[in-house]
Amino acid sequence: MKKRVLVTGGAGFIGSYICERLVDEGNYVICCDNFYTGNKNNLTKILDNKNFEILRHDITFPTYLEVDEIFNFACPASPVHYQNDPVQTVKTCVHGAINMLGLAKRTGSRIMQASTSEIYGDPEVHPQSESYKGAVSIDGPRACYDEGKRCAETIFWDYKRQHNVDVKVIRIFNTYGPRMQKNDGRVVSNFIIQALTNKNITVYGDGSQTRSFCYVNDLVDGIFLMMKKKNLPGPINLGNPSEISIKNLAQEIIDLTGSKSKLINQKLPTDDPRQRCPDIDIAKQKLGWEPSFDRETGLKKTIEYFDMLLKKEKQK
Repeated sequence: MKKRVLVTGGAGFIGSYICERLVDEGNYVICCDNFYTGNKNNLTKILDNKNFEILRHDITFPTYLEVDEIFNFACPASPVHYQNDPVQTVKTCVHGAINMLGLAKRTGSRIMQASTSEIYGDPEVHPQSESYKGAVSIDGPRACYDEGKRCAETIFWDYKRQHNVDVKVIRIFNTYGPRMQKNDGRVVSNFIIQALTNKNITVYGDGSQTRSFCYVNDLVDGIFLMMKKKNLPGPINLGNPSEISIKNLAQEIIDLTGSKSKLINQKLPTDDPRQRCPDIDIAKQKLGWEPSFDRETGLKKTIEYFDMLLKKEKQK
């Protein structure tokens, strides 16, 4: 049966893939985005589809629609963007969640919250399972996003308990792939752009800090499995448990691009986590989900995307 589905942040990196898949499945999709970091180019494949529409709107203000499902993915997710206007970041996380939950309550919609591994902060437990309560700075430059997302989760559980709203909460770990922004300051996009342009690759700290990178197609598979699963509100970690140091990631990208770039070290940003790796046992058991893309395959696809992007920019 065709559903009317609202995707907030639908023109963003992950949101655009959700919109595409929903349209492909025969749903009517409303993409809600204020285009602070979203981009219409991410939606080229479905822009002219009769079952797709764009609503330019900021979710910190209420919106009145009739929908069956809501994917709440609106919020800048890279430090460069969320630290640019930290007050607005908190508003997007908190007011946005309240507004979308109000819509879900009124319409009886199932609603998914795109939470984040950042709610674990600089973890003292490794890998991080859903039961870990986190170690988050409340007064640092990352807190607007970390604590904003933590507060959003709290509101989701309160709406479930108090108003019986059908909620889903996923915690997304580092994700990469085509449609990432080249200027978002994230490590994968940074390294690839620097490598493709033969510039020195900036490694913050000594590069021993670790991350776990999940290819976007794998993540979207997990998102849809979770949204369709009954009686499983979450929270559930979605990420790739294959861990790598930042220094080794930089070297992998140099090797894959054939770049002449050298590594240079700069001061580590405040509150930058030393390690980040998901425990995905619940996702495996309850959803039958685990990532299938190995890092080399995913990086090659992402490098191809950025290479094409840079060539297009040169032609302009």
